[in-house]
This record gives sequence, structure tokens and C-alpha cells, in this order.
Amino acid sequence: MNPAAAANQKEEFKLKDTKPQLGERWPHGGMRGGGGWISSERATSTYDLVEQMFYLYVRVVKAKDLPTNPVTGNIDPYVEVKLGNYKGKTQHFEKKTNPEWQQVFAFSKEKIQSSILEVFVRDKEMVGRDDFIGRVIFDMNEIPTRVPPDSPLAPQWYRLEDLRGHRKVKGEVMLAVWMGTQADEAFPEAWHTDAASVQGEGVFNIRSKVYVSPKLWYLRVNVIEAQDLEPHDRSQLPQAFVKAQVGNQILKTKLCPQKTTNPMWNEDLLFVAAEPFEEKLYLTVENKVTPAKDEVMGRIILPLHIFERRLDHRSVHSKWFNLEKFGFGALEGDKRHELKFSSRINLRVCLEGAYHVMDESTMYISDQRPTARELWKNPIGILEVGILSAQGLQPMKTKEGRGTTDAYCVAKYGQKWVRTRTIIESFNPKWNEQYTWEVYDPCTVITLGVFDNCHLGGSEKPASGSGGKNDSRIGKVRIRLSTLETDKIYTNSYPLLVLQKSGLKKMGELQLAVRFTCLSLGHMIYLYWHPLLPKMHYLHPFTVNQLDNLRYQAMNIVAVRLGRAEPPLRKEVMEYMLDADSHMWSMRRSKANFFRIVSLFSGVIAMSKWLGEVRHWKNPVTTILVHVLFFILICYPELILPTIFLYMFLIGIWNYRLRPRHPPHMDTKLSWAEVVHPDELDEEFDTFPTSKDQDVVRMRYDRLRSVAGRIQTVIGDIATQGERFLALLSWRDPRATSLFVLFCLIAAVALYVTPFKIMALVAGLFWLRHPRFRSKLPSVPSNFFRRLPSRADSML
Repeated sequence: MNPAAAANQKEEFKLKDTKPQLGERWPHGGMRGGGGWISSERATSTYDLVEQMFYLYVRVVKAKDLPTNPVTGNIDPYVEVKLGNYKGKTQHFEKKTNPEWQQVFAFSKEKIQSSILEVFVRDKEMVGRDDFIGRVIFDMNEIPTRVPPDSPLAPQWYRLEDLRGHRKVKGEVMLAVWMGTQADEAFPEAWHTDAASVQGEGVFNIRSKVYVSPKLWYLRVNVIEAQDLEPHDRSQLPQAFVKAQVGNQILKTKLCPQKTTNPMWNEDLLFVAAEPFEEKLYLTVENKVTPAKDEVMGRIILPLHIFERRLDHRSVHSKWFNLEKFGFGALEGDKRHELKFSSRINLRVCLEGAYHVMDESTMYISDQRPTARELWKNPIGILEVGILSAQGLQPMKTKEGRGTTDAYCVAKYGQKWVRTRTIIESFNPKWNEQYTWEVYDPCTVITLGVFDNCHLGGSEKPASGSGGKNDSRIGKVRIRLSTLETDKIYTNSYPLLVLQKSGLKKMGELQLAVRFTCLSLGHMIYLYWHPLLPKMHYLHPFTVNQLDNLRYQAMNIVAVRLGRAEPPLRKEVMEYMLDADSHMWSMRRSKANFFRIVSLFSGVIAMSKWLGEVRHWKNPVTTILVHVLFFILICYPELILPTIFLYMFLIGIWNYRLRPRHPPHMDTKLSWAEVVHPDELDEEFDTFPTSKDQDVVRMRYDRLRSVAGRIQTVIGDIATQGERFLALLSWRDPRATSLFVLFCLIAAVALYVTPFKIMALVAGLFWLRHPRFRSKLPSVPSNFFRRLPSRADSML
């Protein structure tokens, strides 16, 4: 590739500014209601972050007194709404003269090529042409315009006319016809001319939808002990363990070290459960007869709603539960005789409400609230996102011999997922849909993804390299809220980048309008001094393996629940949005993390080079000034720390003019995706376990990838900490840098007026303080540091 082409490609991968026409044509000019809370309708219906799109809405409510067919004596009515070349039909009812449809049709004003709107009522015929019953005609110039928050237009009864319009016929139809925008309440459920070619079940898969993730709980099962166990062979003492199952999650305790009928374990088993609690807790006590054989000695089935919900770290009382003998039934003898004496098990079970159940990586966390609503704080801001359009999308499948794309966009923040409507057969779809979220913590990330809808029916065939009937990935965008200035509208075009087996590919651009509104600046600054996660994560932390397993189970539960909606949010979409495969080994990611660390030490290397130049008198004036500063600090050591903090304060002020002006985006150079070797790509897209034939190679190769994946994570964490340190003065997070710069100024003054010996004494005594005076929660500086942004947000 020549240098000019390489430069053009790098420009394609960068963020671009756009200047869409936002808010000018909307009523109220983009003004928002006072108070800041989303309880008012005004805050959610301004739609000032998207371009205005007009639609002709036709609401077909019902009909009455329709004439029957003189031959059959029945009628199977349906309504056909016709505007120019576009026709929309309701479902038909069999043998019904007073049908109710309650269906809305939306015709894009840009595609209107007729001056009249025709509404036909027809009789469905099994053979031949459907019979005409009557019609209603509307003049486009006479149709009223409705603008939210005005009340919806009331439907009216209209008498049906014949084809010539000369006389009225028997029957009436109730309609409401108005001109509105995409802010109308009828918009999400309406039939659209954008998808006029979609028929059957595919109609349900094109609609926009707002989803709410199910409420997730951690279920802690503390298996303490069991008594009076009876193995099948009573001549030998059992070596028992407990197996617990909730849904698809199965966990086992360790084997009791001694063979006894009264074993003790005192072991915690952790599960993820979702409201409403459809699954139950299945517990079986089993005996390890041989290494290859286990026998069940007793079981118990417990519904989850009977367990206590714990909101803090207080202990929960344990309970004894009687075990049923496994296989007990009619063939086991007299039931009353069997229940006189029973084995039992001691359990301490609770639903943890003080933890945040994580279904996403903490690097890109979008919600940190605990499960129990009683522990939630008030929101500190409002996030508004206008999903405008996409440009230059690539063909994702073939239909009738030509490439096409049916694109929709998904956004995830907190417990709320949104999905735009699908725009059919367009490489430049325009959605112009706006969504709002409450923000409880600024150090969170919103994720947006663009996908190709492969569930519209018909003869679509995926393009080469796509995943069959799964919705294909087009690209993803992540935006960290703390990098946004408050009350500023960011209008940018984000490149949609996907790494494929053939290399890095730009799939198009996504145009967004984003605004972060602060409700309480004091509350926001207050959060910077507190832990990111609820305090129970620090008082009683989980192990790394437990967190990984629990996150995997939480993702599966959310995917199953949202997959039941209409249209469903499919599993492949959720896995891509939640970075389900981020832990897999990749040579490219490892190299990228390594060079992130190398770039962090570039400042230290530059400083050492500068000191070497000073030492060798490359610049005599600079060397003399360093000597003067050195003698001053030797004579007045109390000036050392004030000088350092004052210097950092000046650097922070100087860097203000160099602060980033755009939200972060996917950085291909940082991700090491532009120059990745084909063999490394083949390894990255290889299956796990590998598809190699040799058994020994497979075993060694998978072991290497597993170990290297952990090393990769550690290297990434080290790079993240270093980048957070650099973010103190880089204005990547304007509020955090402002707080740190102010702290540096105060520290410089305080350290100047306070003798150095006193500061050293106080610091030493504080560091050596008794453990009784220490808190298990992280310190204020640690909390502030963990909230600083890193370049992990920009990693592919």
C-alpha cells in the first residue's frame, strides 16, 4: 500500500464531526422541562437530538354494520390502506360484521407520491379476487398535524362510499388520520412503508423496542452439615458431597474428608437467579462409592421465594431441612412408616441484595447499582442519545442475486436495552430515534451496536463469512460518560470496525448525537470519592473464578429472558454487546496490551534522556538552572513536595488547551489491528478448542492459549492502571482532572506552610495505624483512581 492510500485508510478509521439539523424544526426548540427528573413527559418527548421525520399515520380501529356476501351470507373483512404505490393491510376476521383491528399504518412523507389517501374495506375470498365493500377517501391537504405532547387525535366514524364516490353504502369504519413525526406514541408499533416488502412473521422483527433486563440476584447456598445419612450399603460409612442445581447451573461441594453419616462441609455455593423466580433449588446428597460411581442418598426441592433477602453483611439463620429418599414412591413400602425417621441437612440460604450482579465486564460497566431497590441512590444525570443514521454500510447478505443489508441498531446502558426499527434494503439507513437513560454514576459506558437482520423471512442468503441465520455484526461503539462535558451535544460519525479472518474492515459509519445532562454536580463529585461497586463487593469479595462463572451465567439468563420478547433480542446480539468472548486468547490483543505498557514508560525514558543531556552539558543554560534548583532544594528540603505538586498543577493547566474534544472511539492503531499478521488472525479466529488434528498439538496449544489469556488480562490491567495515572492531568475526564488540579494547588500550599518533619511523622503514623482503625473499604484516593478513564474503552 502506498503512503497516500495508507493515510486515507487511517483517516477512514477516525472519528468525524457532523452537523445534522437538530432541534431547529422541533417544537420548543429542544428545550427540556425543569426539575431534571424523567417523571415529566417533556424530558422524554422533546426529540431535539434527532432530525425530524414526518409520517402520515392512519389508525384503523374497527368497523360496524358491514354488509354480508349475498351468496355465502358471511363476511371475512379486512382493511387495505393505499397511498400511491404503497399498500398496507390489516388481518382479516372470519364471519364478523363488527371487527376490531386496532392497527396503525405509517407512511413516510418523503415517499408520498399521491394527493389522496384511500382506505378500502374488502371481503377476503379463498378463491378469486377479494370483494370490494366500500372505501373512504382523504385529501392530503386536509389532514391535520399532531405534535406531542398534544393529545392523540380521536378516531371518528366514516360512512363507506362506492368506487365512484357518488353514494354511501352500508357500513361504517372508525379511523384516525393525522400527520406526525417519529416522536408520536404510535410510531413504534406502526406498520411502516420502510418495510412494505416484509410479510408474515418478519413484520414483528422490524419494529423498534425497549427492553428491560430481568432483576438478577446472587443466591448464596451455605451447605453446613447433614445428619443421619443412610447409604444403600449400610455396612459401609458414606463419603458424602452435596450437588446443587438452579436452572442450568450445577455446583458441587467438596467431598467430606471422613466417611461418616454426619458429614460437615460449611461451603458456599453461589448461583444467579432472576425475578420472577421460575427455577427452583434442587439439592441432592450423594455418596462417592467409587471414583466412577455416585449414589444419591437424599434430595430436596426448594422454591427460591422462601429464602430471606439480605441487604447487608449480617448473618442469616441456618435451617434444617428433611431429605426425601431418592426414588421413593409406591414401590418403596408404607409412606407413613418411611417418614417417621429421616435424614436432614443444615443450610443457610439467602438472596444477596447488596451486590451488583454483573453481566458485563467491569471495564465497560454501565450499571453499578445493587440488586435491592432500597439501596439505590438518586440519579445524578440524564443521558440522551439520538441514533441518527448509518452511512456506507457493506452488503451483509444476498437477496435475489444482489447484495443487501437490513440494518438495525441496539444500545445498552444499565438495565435498559433499546432496539431501533429495521430499515429494509438500505446501505444508508436513517433511524432518527431518540432514547433516554437515567445515570447513577458518571464512570460508566454506553455500548451501541449495529446488526443486519436475518430474520425477515424470504430468500435471504448470508454473504460469505457471515453467520448463517444469526444476525450479523456490523460494528460497535462504546462511549464513557465521564469523558463527556455536561449539557453539550456531541454530533459525531463513528467508524464501524470489525476484525475478520481477512483482516480489519470498515463496515460503515454510525452517526450519533449524545448529550449528558447533570442533575446534581455536588452529588457527581461526591461519587468520585466512593467505590465504583457496592461495598459488599469489598467487605465479602468473590474470587476471580467465581466472578467469571457468575458473569457467564448472568449473561445466559438475560439472553434467555430477552430472547422471549417480540421482537426478540437474540443471543448473538447480546454476546457481542456484552463482550462475551473478550477473555479468549489473541496474539493481537496481547501485542496491543504490551505496546500500551511500552508507551507508558516512554515518559520515563524521555526523562532519563533529558537528565543525560543535562549531565553532559548539552545545553549549558539548562544545566546551570538545574544546578541552581538542586542547591535550593538541598538548602530548603521543605520545598521539594510543594515544587512537585506546583509543577503538576502547572502541567494540568497547560494541558487544558490540549484536552480531547471528542468522545473516545475504536482506535485501530491502539488495538494493533492495522498490521496484524494473517497467521495471528487465523489463530485468533480458530475454534476453542483448536481444530488441529494431532491430539498432542491440540492439548499443548489449548493450554498455551488458556495461560496466555490470563497473562493477557494481567498485562491489560497493568496498562489500564498506568493510563489512569496519565488521565489525572490529561482532561480525558474533565471533572476528575479539575478535582485533581484543585487538590494539587491546595496540597502545594498546605505542604509549604506545614514543616516537612510533621508531614512525614503524620504520614508514618497513619500508615502504621492499628488494624482496628482501618476500614475494609478502599481508601478515598483508591476510589478516585479506579474511576479515572483508561484507553481500554477504545480497544477493539
